[in-house]
Amino acid sequence: MTIKKRKTYELEIIDLAFGGKGLAKPDGFPVFVDRCVPGDLAFVKITKKKKSWAEGKLIKLLNPSSLRKDATCEYCGFCGGCKWQEIDYDLQLEYKKRHVVDSLKHIGGLQDVPVHDVMASPKIFEYRNKMEFSCSSKRWLLPSELADETIKKDFGIGLHVPGTFDKVIDIKKCEIMPSLGNDILDDVRQFIKESGLDAYHLRTHEGFWRFLMLRHSAAYDKWMVNIVTKTRNLDVIKKLGQTLSSKYDQIESIMYNVTDSKGGVSYGQEEFVILGQDHIKERLGDHDFKISANSFFQTNTLACENLYAKVLAYADLKGNETVLDLYSGTGTIPIWLSSSAKQILGIEIIHSAVADAKENARLNQITNCDFLLGDIKDVLPKLNHKVDVLIIDPPRIGMHKDVVRQVIDLNAKRIVYVSCNPATLARDLEMLKDSFKVLEIQPVDMFPHTYHIESVALLTPIK
Repeated sequence: MTIKKRKTYELEIIDLAFGGKGLAKPDGFPVFVDRCVPGDLAFVKITKKKKSWAEGKLIKLLNPSSLRKDATCEYCGFCGGCKWQEIDYDLQLEYKKRHVVDSLKHIGGLQDVPVHDVMASPKIFEYRNKMEFSCSSKRWLLPSELADETIKKDFGIGLHVPGTFDKVIDIKKCEIMPSLGNDILDDVRQFIKESGLDAYHLRTHEGFWRFLMLRHSAAYDKWMVNIVTKTRNLDVIKKLGQTLSSKYDQIESIMYNVTDSKGGVSYGQEEFVILGQDHIKERLGDHDFKISANSFFQTNTLACENLYAKVLAYADLKGNETVLDLYSGTGTIPIWLSSSAKQILGIEIIHSAVADAKENARLNQITNCDFLLGDIKDVLPKLNHKVDVLIIDPPRIGMHKDVVRQVIDLNAKRIVYVSCNPATLARDLEMLKDSFKVLEIQPVDMFPHTYHIESVALLTPIK
């Protein structure tokens, strides 16, 4: 079979590839198809064709796989947020482990590294502590809505159709957010509809309402509501704030951000406190953390505790070590490790994150953590500390090759590498493998019903 772009084919899906797409191999030629699972017989249109692979769009399921089950969420298959709801959770974990193993083998050339079974998330629904919803002046209609002439293609607030910037599904209930968040979302929807102010148009960049961000503290069951608009209108936002605060005792903070940036980000150029303080508190283990509207925090609180417990176990601290945490963010890992080490240093390039880290250390009365602002490759050469244990928790793109060389030169007694991307984990471990042996890897599921997987790797020097 010769695969050609824009042509349609009947394809049997035989596997799930990293990235969450189904994999077909007609005559050995890989074709990746979204919204498919192994065992599906699918009618597929080829949308992209390369020399050694192709991508296709599912047109119709001719014979659904026996692995399929009914999704809990009515938007599954359209929203793109948690596409794997249609397969059992235990099977999701098996595929996630396989993606880690395959990445190590095919990208890193690492054949014999022990990879443990994936540590499951304590909750597989209502687990996300942060959700961001976009406003649109013209919402995207579900196939079931197209036939209903009474439904208008007007304002919507929700999540984007995958691969688009201007198609927003009007989400009534998000299953991975705590249920009260859906009530708050619906009240904001009704207020916006009645406000007389237009939602932001994602192509013309006209309009007022832009984003709604909801944050939830799992430990304290409190909420932050953050409203983002194009221009400033404190009167209308205060009215919305009063509407929400009078109804929900759990709302502890209402923030207001204003930005006219054309980019699809919710960070404000101006920020105002409408209700309460400019943060809510979350608790990880024995420590509290302040979470502001725009600060980073792991989105699955309970699973994050599993992740950090494994980091602590791999660090194997005795109490007299100096620990260095690269990409230290808001200081969660250093603070988690603080009672087990003599001194912990964190390096972070984002100024606001360093400020948050220092405030979180102060909040927890921790005095043995210090946070350094700057690019790692510039800060490391000036570091006058012998490092016993090195923690590396980079962004999805992994480490810069210059940082890898500096990591090797530090000659730490052990490295604990925390990764959110098996592909860049494998690439970075391959660059380290002549100097460090990878003893084992523990995958930890932070994102049920998605292909994403966190991994914690333990490395020691090659003698």
